[in-house]
Amino acid sequence: MSSLLCALVRPIRPIRNPRLRSLQCLRCNAEYPIRLAHEGCPACRAEGVHVGLCASYQADASAPLMPYTQSFTLGEGGTPLYAMPDLARRFGVARLGLKDESCNPTGSHKDRMSAVGVTQALDFGAHTLVLASSGNAAVSAAHYAQAAGLACEVASYEDMPVAYARALDAAGARRFAFADNAGRWAFVRERASREGYFALTNYSLPALGSAPLAIEGYKPIADECVEQGGLPDHVLVPTARGDLAWGLFAGFRDLLAAGRIAKLPRIWAVEPFARLSRVLEGGALDADYPGRTAQFSTAGTTVTYLQWQAVTATGGGAVVVGDDDARAARRLLAQAGLGAELCAAGGLAALSQLRERGVIAADEHVLAMLTADDSRDPS
Repeated sequence: MSSLLCALVRPIRPIRNPRLRSLQCLRCNAEYPIRLAHEGCPACRAEGVHVGLCASYQADASAPLMPYTQSFTLGEGGTPLYAMPDLARRFGVARLGLKDESCNPTGSHKDRMSAVGVTQALDFGAHTLVLASSGNAAVSAAHYAQAAGLACEVASYEDMPVAYARALDAAGARRFAFADNAGRWAFVRERASREGYFALTNYSLPALGSAPLAIEGYKPIADECVEQGGLPDHVLVPTARGDLAWGLFAGFRDLLAAGRIAKLPRIWAVEPFARLSRVLEGGALDADYPGRTAQFSTAGTTVTYLQWQAVTATGGGAVVVGDDDARAARRLLAQAGLGAELCAAGGLAALSQLRERGVIAADEHVLAMLTADDSRDPS
């Protein structure tokens, strides 16, 4: 995104949705005031369960319900959904669609979260956006903050890929490098305690997920998918801590409540090594699950209640896709004329596994999320 375009963006006064009532625990439904800090649910924490919060609205027939009726935007959303009949035949399903989030302003699905996050920062009078990221979220937040007149501080890994570091520099963000997640999250937590700072991403350990209102930015994807290609039976989502997976679940949940769809699609979290998979097999939700992968955007060792809820509430699950299988799937996408970051290509490999296991039937409709293209992917 050019600095000229950022300069041409006109500031807006956020208008909060009058039906936005509070923040609500994902597990026990306890309600809390809306504020910038995100510490999760104290009631569940007292029971030893670390659970994030989500937006709670007064009942409404419209869908999807969003936190703001007037919000900051750089034109994110409305991304194309491609019908892929040749690949559908190759994998033995009735229909296969690919939702291409690389068409967002900074090239990834993260722009949807950044737009709502910046809107909340403006709403609360914050002056600085702070986050932990070494990839797409960092680039997105930096450009959105710059366009909105906010400062941006990014806690990254020491070995942040050059393409992302250059993009941050171009957006005027300040970068602070750390060796591990603990260092990054401690930095963001300290900054979030200061007046005027808003933490966009997770800073808790055990992990809770990103800022609750910002995650709502992913909900319109569900509506777009239904409008563009009809209701899928299955949705394959590259997953690190589950913000996108939960946002999709919440979007389809709103459509179901509004009577616009007849059922929830099954959501499958595609991960580069077993994390959520181990939790679903009985592992502890707040444990650390280390692994190595070239799937940069979905690396990480933690699991959140967000992603657990997204897959269990829809009858989905988790699928582990290794790097070699993800690379093979990326070659198939390239042959079809689509570039994809490695973890996004993993959705096709997950489809292959689920077909082989008989979980996805031959007469079903599958949607895969292409979270970003391969232009910055270090793999």
